[in-house]
Amino acid sequence: MEILNHNVLGEMPKVKIITINFEGKSIVAREGQSVASALMANGVYKLGHSRNLSQPRGVYCGNGRCQSCIMTIDGIENVRSCRTLVREGMIVKQCTGDPDVRRTL
Repeated sequence: MEILNHNVLGEMPKVKIITINFEGKSIVAREGQSVASALMANGVYKLGHSRNLSQPRGVYCGNGRCQSCIMTIDGIENVRSCRTLVREGMIVKQCTGDPDVRRTL
């Protein structure tokens, strides 16, 4: 749901629409969004899979404190998707296995 006009703030500013590539599919995002929020806005909640727990991973804290939302972004592994802003043409993939927290950005 997008708010175009707010009763207190007035008309909301226009935001540039961009596309990112997630697992080979084009996803629409809004400039200034985090990768995690753009994916969730498109119905993607599984951002990876835990090998040890055999469970899907998704956004947990949303502020970069945990490693639950790590993804491979533009070929760089273990990037926190909740702290990374979308860019036109960005390539995003799910991480499999457990994060190496020493390499987490």
